[in-house]
Amino acid sequence: MNTPAKSKGLDRIDLSILDTLQRDGRIANVDLAKKVNLSASPCIDRVKRLEKEGYIDGFGARLNAAKLGFGTAAFIQVTLDRTTSEVFDKFRDAVVQIPQVAECHMVAGGFDYLLKLRLPNMDAYRSILALIVDLPGVAQTHTYVVIEQVKNDAGLPIKPTESPPAAG
Repeated sequence: MNTPAKSKGLDRIDLSILDTLQRDGRIANVDLAKKVNLSASPCIDRVKRLEKEGYIDGFGARLNAAKLGFGTAAFIQVTLDRTTSEVFDKFRDAVVQIPQVAECHMVAGGFDYLLKLRLPNMDAYRSILALIVDLPGVAQTHTYVVIEQVKNDAGLPIKPTESPPAAG
């Protein structure tokens, strides 16, 4: 993950570059430049600046989980036994070591964390659940197995004609 540098703000072209790259991270710089109405050299300079300033976290491919043997997804709500910095830190340090945990979010509300798991099958889920319930501070879990994915993360809803809200 990039460390954000001091930002000079985003203009319409920057937003258009970001929107295009999140839709097609493999686009050639020449094609990107044409799409955002720049020449190639200033376009690549902007992409490099956007990376340096932390607007672009990285590039990668979206993989087909089912074809790769990870067709089962589940979400687990985790409630900790205490809400102290030490318990949060110990839980966080342990949960990031479990590769089947695709995402872990600390949340506000009726529980403390929401985990997204990617698994080959329900037997694997049972094994991973055994690990999760033994993590430091875990008091309770509730699992929701995904039956059908209706919408996948399609990126941020960037509107290249507007400026983003100021960070605060």
